[in-house]
Amino acid sequence: MSNKTNACRILDSLHIAYSLHEYEWDEDQLDAATVAAKVELQPSQLYKTLILKGDKTGVLAACIPGDQELNLKSLASVSGNKKIEMVPVKDIQSLTGYIRGGVSPLGMKKKYPFYLHATVESMELVSISGGRRGLQIFLRGEDLVTASEGRLVDIAY
Repeated sequence: MSNKTNACRILDSLHIAYSLHEYEWDEDQLDAATVAAKVELQPSQLYKTLILKGDKTGVLAACIPGDQELNLKSLASVSGNKKIEMVPVKDIQSLTGYIRGGVSPLGMKKKYPFYLHATVESMELVSISGGRRGLQIFLRGEDLVTASEGRLVDIAY
């Protein structure tokens, strides 16, 4: 197994159980459904991390199930913004320390406001990016809530 990522180190420091799952990745197939299939999970179990910018609060992050879409209006409302938009892909690495397809909700280089879709709390097994392409972390949903210190909200459909 490869060297541990910042996301793994955070889980280790919190004594949270997890497992690592590597897979072959392709630049053109970084979508949640493809990754879920490669690690043998349902897309609803794979939580994707999105980096956005609000007109009032600036950069924030959201994590939603891979089979759902982010509801920008709901996220704007719960985060105190009037308008929210995705940050350009070219800016993701400078903001988070991660590249597209490898953005983990844990271990970003700066602590941004973090919003986690409320369904995660009841999930026995979820998968998040391990912090690099080709690496997924499996853990319990409630442990992701603890580790991320995310605010549980209904932000997807």
